[in-house]
Amino acid sequence: MNKLFALVLAVSGSAASAQTPTTNPMPDGSRDMYAGLGVVSAPRYEGADSSRTRALPVLQVQWSNGVFVSGMSAGMHLSQQPTVEFGPLLNLHPRRNESGTGGHVGEVTSGATFTPGPVMQRMSSNRLSGMEEIRLRPEVGGFFNVYLAPEWRLTSSVLGGAGNDRNGVRAELGIQRLALEIAQHHTVSFSGGFTFVNSAYNRAYFGVSPVESASSGHRTYRPDGGLKDMHIGARWNWALSPSWILTSSVQASRLVNDARRSPLVERPNNVTVSTAFAYRF
Repeated sequence: MNKLFALVLAVSGSAASAQTPTTNPMPDGSRDMYAGLGVVSAPRYEGADSSRTRALPVLQVQWSNGVFVSGMSAGMHLSQQPTVEFGPLLNLHPRRNESGTGGHVGEVTSGATFTPGPVMQRMSSNRLSGMEEIRLRPEVGGFFNVYLAPEWRLTSSVLGGAGNDRNGVRAELGIQRLALEIAQHHTVSFSGGFTFVNSAYNRAYFGVSPVESASSGHRTYRPDGGLKDMHIGARWNWALSPSWILTSSVQASRLVNDARRSPLVERPNNVTVSTAFAYRF
């Protein structure tokens, strides 16, 4: 149970993550499902100095045929080998408006939103004021994971389709230590990794076009692709009963290179904290 559930909030709580649940062998025609609700405190957008707190729905389902839904992601395990996982992967990349990542129920955002314009931008502490809204986009790609040992997994994924022009591509490489038991009913997991993006992704989320420069007051900025961020995380799972679990996580990330130098970035270091109750059906 702990191995399958370890990635639930890592997927649903972070737009930057598209990790996959571990393979969970089960009888034909069966499924394993967790659902619940919690709370997450996260930066308003990547590189923001202020944070927002919102309700966090928790959902992870895996069927015996390998199909899974995990947070904002869905995919299918195709490998028949226990030490290798691969398959197609779909993900929803959330929209970003002037207040940050918008449209979430239960959201409490610090920082005001102002009417676009150079004068208002100079008066505002919100660096997204005057920037074009980035719409919700589906991303399509795949994943490939390799187990170095039963508890250690190398992970990788590639997804394309982010940004208003649908040409943003990002790739994640990481390592995970799964379900380390520290006491009865208590396990911790650790992860770390890197995110690489193409120039279209960086221009969509960290660039400033000439039109946006005129409306926001920022200098025009056209970043290239490459390494975007480095991140580490930890998760604590407490099995309250065979069906109920309390799962909490913290993830720290640091923007680097052209993303770090964007005029939209207020702080390169960001921390996301979440906790939730979930029920196993």
